[in-house]
Amino acid sequence: MPKVSGERLPAVSDEVREALDRGRPVVALESTIIAHGLPRPRNARVACELEELVRAGGAVPATVAVLDGRPHVGLDAEQLARVAEEKDIRKLGHRDLAPAVAAGATGATTVSATAFLAARAGIRVFATGGLGGVHREWSDTQDESADLRLLARVRIAVVCAGVKSVLDVPATLQRLETLGIGVLGFGTTEFPGFYLSGSGLPVDWTASSAAEVADVLRAQDALGGPPSALIVANPVPEEEQLDPALHDRVLAGALAACAREGVTGQAVTPFLLDHFVRHTDGAALEANVAAVRGNVRLAAGIAGAYAS
Repeated sequence: MPKVSGERLPAVSDEVREALDRGRPVVALESTIIAHGLPRPRNARVACELEELVRAGGAVPATVAVLDGRPHVGLDAEQLARVAEEKDIRKLGHRDLAPAVAAGATGATTVSATAFLAARAGIRVFATGGLGGVHREWSDTQDESADLRLLARVRIAVVCAGVKSVLDVPATLQRLETLGIGVLGFGTTEFPGFYLSGSGLPVDWTASSAAEVADVLRAQDALGGPPSALIVANPVPEEEQLDPALHDRVLAGALAACAREGVTGQAVTPFLLDHFVRHTDGAALEANVAAVRGNVRLAAGIAGAYAS
């Protein structure tokens, strides 16, 4: 492995650093959706679109990735294109960052890695699609996303469309409670269902505006104590959600296919999500992109309200 320099990590772009120094709003964006979540060349267009949505909301975008062993918070156009176009780019969770840095590797960051690097840079708001969580049949597999434990240790607001619906959503909500991670429904008393506007499960707290969410962040800051994330659960609009009957039918088929083909461990979620895209004629992909767009817009509003 290459020798690691003593240079401070992550590398924060000049634009993002200037915004943070001046107290301007900044929104962190993950890069896994660019490298692994969308087909080429649409992924590059969506990557640029999401950054433009942040700017249109009055904030500075900070897409996060690791390039040649150096974590970056804020990418220029050439770096963003590289993440979208480079083949065999690795998928990096929080646990993978140190080996990736030491090996000089290039990779797209998941929720856990993005939240860690963004919080380390001083960013307070992060927008993504859906969280990882507790996998189905957890009692047999003990499989749980690294997102949850990491979010219990960093102070950042994560704007998302809930937990990926291929997971055990009730168990994930219980796990969030156990870990002390706050959950705030945005304009809803029901926890979102990722592809669907609702999961049928309640949330304890609701906010109706970006300013109200910013007030919760300030209260977190004032209270102090152990750092933890705040999940801002923002449902995909009903008119853009996946048809619920189609969702349930495809989910049942995906779970059966997963068991039949013996897919286990980290391969389960990508397998199930790919099954959704293929068996809904792309409708699941469109619902995912719609959810991310909405989350990015909301995150820009929250970041602006918090900065003011």
